Amino acid sequence: MSIWLSSVTIPALHPNIIEQDGKLVLINGSNQYPLAPSKPPYTLQKLIGNPVGNENGIKFKFSSINGKLHYGFVKNSRYPQTIFFKKNEVVDNGKVSINILTKLSNEYDMVNWKKNGFATLGYRLVTGKGDILYDGKVAFIWKNRFIINSASIISGPFVNLAEDGNFHTGIRISFDTLQPTNAVVFTSSSNKATQSFTDNNFSNHHEINLNNLTPDTKYAYAVQTKTDKHSYEETYSFKTAPTPGSRKPFSFAYTSDSREAMGSGERNIVGVNSYIMKKVAALASFKNVAFVQFSGDMINGYLNNIELTEIQYNSWKKTIEPFAHYTPFITTMGNHEALLHVFLRPGLPSIKIDRFPYATESAEAIFAQQFVNPTNGPISEDGAIYDPNPNQQDFPSYKENVFYYIYDNVAMVVLNSDYWYSPTIQNEPDVGGNLHGYLMDKQLEWLQATLSKLDNNINIDFIFVTQHTPAFPNGGHVRDDMWYKGDNKVRAVVKHADNNLISKGIIEQRDEYLRILMQSKKVIGMLTGDEHNFNWLQITKNVNIYPKNWDKADIRQLPEFRTLYQINNGTAGAPYSSQESTPWSQHVQNFTTQNALVFFHINGKSIKIEVLNPDTLDTILQF
Repeated sequence: MSIWLSSVTIPALHPNIIEQDGKLVLINGSNQYPLAPSKPPYTLQKLIGNPVGNENGIKFKFSSINGKLHYGFVKNSRYPQTIFFKKNEVVDNGKVSINILTKLSNEYDMVNWKKNGFATLGYRLVTGKGDILYDGKVAFIWKNRFIINSASIISGPFVNLAEDGNFHTGIRISFDTLQPTNAVVFTSSSNKATQSFTDNNFSNHHEINLNNLTPDTKYAYAVQTKTDKHSYEETYSFKTAPTPGSRKPFSFAYTSDSREAMGSGERNIVGVNSYIMKKVAALASFKNVAFVQFSGDMINGYLNNIELTEIQYNSWKKTIEPFAHYTPFITTMGNHEALLHVFLRPGLPSIKIDRFPYATESAEAIFAQQFVNPTNGPISEDGAIYDPNPNQQDFPSYKENVFYYIYDNVAMVVLNSDYWYSPTIQNEPDVGGNLHGYLMDKQLEWLQATLSKLDNNINIDFIFVTQHTPAFPNGGHVRDDMWYKGDNKVRAVVKHADNNLISKGIIEQRDEYLRILMQSKKVIGMLTGDEHNFNWLQITKNVNIYPKNWDKADIRQLPEFRTLYQINNGTAGAPYSSQESTPWSQHVQNFTTQNALVFFHINGKSIKIEVLNPDTLDTILQF
């Protein structure tokens, strides 16, 4: 059972963690290891800067940060972004003022703020070392002095999938406001009267369901927010999917791994390679894709506090924001989304486990708070044979990190191969936790039931399954993913007494996953990332997928074995990974470390794949 103490619930999965004097401690024999401190240097709320208007402009207070503030107006255009003014202001102990009245008037008033009486200011906070900390925006009102519009939208709006994973009759719009607001979304189209959808929550964060929409229709939508003093509005558009089974031509894009890279500047905006990710989003928009699937490692992550994780997620969302006003970017978790409890061992590596309480502080819980995905996935690993207490929830939730969605005749099943992730489990198995790349039993059980349902759906022709880690790594993660250099001994750990209740090793579990995929008549293959390269692999009976002296079942001998494809694309900005030697190396095709964006062009029952470099626009592959 879970242990309830005065300040925290310790999961039964970690019987060697206790609370002493209000602090978590890991017990290992006679040793006691304390929890590492996790106080962040700043929070997202501090980086917003508490903008206040005055007679001349806007002043900010950014905690105690020293650096510079770049600023400029946000032009009302299809993809609104800050156009920076030629000068910046010094941030001294967090304090800085922008004189709009004298510096951004006359020939620099490109948005007619004096005439209109309002505008939106964008700003970028940079440290004295040149590190970019935050990109923000705030609307103001001009009435012979500058007044901050308390109803300002400061993040979003974003177009998201409906809760049931369908595009054709429902969409969700999400956004955050400077102050708590009431919010409503109005939609209009050429063949339907204006509809309004209201969020009944007076809040900073809004997720508004737009229901009963017409399939295959372009909608204009207006987001209106209101406080007791101010109102605000932004207007964009989206297009609903055709009725499932219409089999009309469309395209979608796929990539992963946009965490920070070397090169400074926008290649590292708080854990995100915003330079490449923005190019990815722009190219996807230019190619008019229906949606973008992004499968993990958005951020640098591996943090032990929620506040810095939120800042990094915000950085990623701000990067795609101009394009996500129109197009859904569907995300799932990778290993770099890890949010951890870290126990310190003097002279030894620290021990890291998924942060708890799971319902509110786990990597899975914070991911669900930050992103808006379908809720049609499994519940958790509770109820599995290794569940320590069937009468309560012991594992993190799968909500919004495992799910599926449908666009016309294509279904995408999104898995989490870094669930309940413990980065140190291989070295410290007594602590308990999951491996990088190990798909646990209840997730696979749900996958099998979901694929069966989709197989029986006459409107679906193609199924793609995506998870962060390749089943067959080729460069950068041969040491782990679903291979671990051929070592089947490694596995997730759920301890009972001295026994691990997880029976299957990583390669056996990989084969169970492949068997489930091959039972489906419609699964084309896997879309993976983690390794920072692009390549594709056709998995046939002629491909060696086992280590030497493999003495367990060979999935290639099963009657259901059939060809599958693995398309790996982890090139959205993370540092590159070169090719390594594996039993299947000779079958790997088109391996490249270029930045790449994969397009799937669906036309009825045919698929064309196009791979472009979003930085140079070169064609990498067409087949």
